[in-house]
Amino acid sequence: MPLNTEHSFQPDWVSPPGNTICDILEERGIDKTSFCSSIGLGSVEFEKLLSGQAEITSTLARRLSNSIGASAEFWIARERQYRERVQLATESQIIDDTAWIREIPYQDMVKFDWIPRGASLKEKVENCLKFFDVQSVWAWREQYKGILQTAAFRTSMTFEAMPGAVATWLRKGEIEAASIDCKAWNKESFSAAMSEIRPLTRKKNPEQFIPLLRDICKEHGVAFVVARAPMGCRASGATRFLSPSKALLLLSFRYLSDDHFWFTFFHEAGHLILHSQKALFLEGEGMDATHEEDEANNFSASILIPKDMEAYLAQDRLTAMEVIRIARMIGVSPGIVVGQLQHRGALRRNQLNSLKRRFSWD
Repeated sequence: MPLNTEHSFQPDWVSPPGNTICDILEERGIDKTSFCSSIGLGSVEFEKLLSGQAEITSTLARRLSNSIGASAEFWIARERQYRERVQLATESQIIDDTAWIREIPYQDMVKFDWIPRGASLKEKVENCLKFFDVQSVWAWREQYKGILQTAAFRTSMTFEAMPGAVATWLRKGEIEAASIDCKAWNKESFSAAMSEIRPLTRKKNPEQFIPLLRDICKEHGVAFVVARAPMGCRASGATRFLSPSKALLLLSFRYLSDDHFWFTFFHEAGHLILHSQKALFLEGEGMDATHEEDEANNFSASILIPKDMEAYLAQDRLTAMEVIRIARMIGVSPGIVVGQLQHRGALRRNQLNSLKRRFSWD
C-alpha cells in the first residue's frame, strides 16, 4: 500500500527520517536485510541512516520511493525539515547553555578549583553539569528549583539576587559534606555540645579550631563545612538536612572576623536544633528576616553570652582592658564581646574593633 503523500500532510518532524522508515518496515513486515539490498546500502550505512548520521540524498530518495513508496520529493522534504529542526535545536541549546553559564559563578568555580576550565562552551557546560551531578541544564533547574526559589525569596529587593550562585555554594557544601563520616543526627546531644564548642572561640587560628569544630559536629550527625562564597552569593551561613540522619552546617567565612564567624555558627546550629528538618535556612547580607531567624539569633546570643553573664555587658564606657577581662570571665574571645556590645548599641560600630580577630583564606 503506497504511503499517503498529499501536499496538505506537513507534520512538524523533529525525529530523523529513519524513524519513519522503521515504522513502515515494521508495519509491512519487511526484512531489514532485504530492504538494505533494495536501496543499495550496507548494514553500517543503514544504521547511520536510521540514526540521522547519514543524510538522504536525491539518489537515495528515489530508491526509498521505489522500495517503500512516497515520492522522492517527500523523502527530500522529510530530510530537509529534520536538519532544519536539528539546527534550530542546536542554536537554542547554545543560547540556553550560554545563559546558564552566566547564571552560575563559572569564573569563581574555576578560580577556586571547584571545576577545571573548559576550552569551549560545551566543555564549560559539561564540567559544570558534572559538578552539580546532573545530566542537563533542564535537570539542574528541576533539581535545584526549591533552592533557587528560596534564595530568590530570601533576598531583599534592595540587593541583586543571584540564586544560581547560592545553589553553587550549597552544592560545594554537599560535595565536601559527602567526605565527612558522621554519626546519626542527635538533636539532644548536639544541643548539649554547644558548651563544648563555645571555648573554641578563644582559639586564634582557624587551622586549629576548624578541625576541632568539625570533629565535634560529626559526633552528633552534623557535617560542618566552610566554603568560600562565589561572586553573587551573599550568604554567610546555611543549614539543611542531607538525609534524616545527616545535617549540613555550611559557613562562608564571608566577613572573616571572629565575632561574625561564631555568631553565624551558633545561629545555624540554632536552626538545626529548633526548626524543621525539611527547611533550607539561608543567612547573609540583604536577606529578609523571618520569625525563625529571630529565634536563631536569640539562640546564638544566649550561647555566646549566657544569661548569668549579661550583667557584665551592661556596664558603661567599657575600655579595651575591661572587655578583655569580661571575655575571659565569660569564656569567649574579646571580639565576640565587642560584637555583642556593638549589636546592643553599647559601643559604636567603629569602637574597639582592634579586639576582633581577622581571619584569612590564605
